[in-house]
Amino acid sequence: MTAFDDRFRRHLRELFIWRRDVRRFRTDPLPEGALERLIDVACLSPSVGLSQPWRFVIVEDTARRSAVIEDFKACNADALSSYSGDRAVRYASLKLSGLMEAPVHLAVFADKTSEIGHGLGRATMPETTEYSVVAAITAMWLAARTDGIGLGWVSILTPARMHDILDVPAPWKFIGYFCLGYPLEDCDRPELERADWEHRRAAAEFTIRR
Repeated sequence: MTAFDDRFRRHLRELFIWRRDVRRFRTDPLPEGALERLIDVACLSPSVGLSQPWRFVIVEDTARRSAVIEDFKACNADALSSYSGDRAVRYASLKLSGLMEAPVHLAVFADKTSEIGHGLGRATMPETTEYSVVAAITAMWLAARTDGIGLGWVSILTPARMHDILDVPAPWKFIGYFCLGYPLEDCDRPELERADWEHRRAAAEFTIRR
């Protein structure tokens, strides 16, 4: 087994700290092959029964991108209407996607009908298919940060519309839509924390013993 020293562990923790959900991007393109390398890293992630259920859709078509942006605008307006008072004002001030600026758009789905892995581990917890895809996204997110590439997860979208816009098989479950590019700035604090929307809490608040 490969041994990792304290220096490596410190750097790894710094990577976790500096991984951010990026919404503000430069428009310059990523180097040739950069996205493919990140997808390759994502595919090294663990998956239930070695099912490898992740499906990556690189969205390059201008019309499809525009349709995604329009769906985001509609969903964001609906979300804003669910708040009132000061919270609505704060929500309206937030930048919640980099869809307009990011040079790369990537949609990720989970193939719940794939026979890869022969169903191992999914009989009692079929949702582990989706969990496996999220693990792959996390690996990609961290790998992107080591290359100085920002990644932003856009969740304010209609899953059914994403199927229609991107023309993917019906059984695929939409997991997330991602913007990738070089960030305008680096920061070790979440943007929502800096905007006073919410603050990060200590691990002790979420840990119990039995």
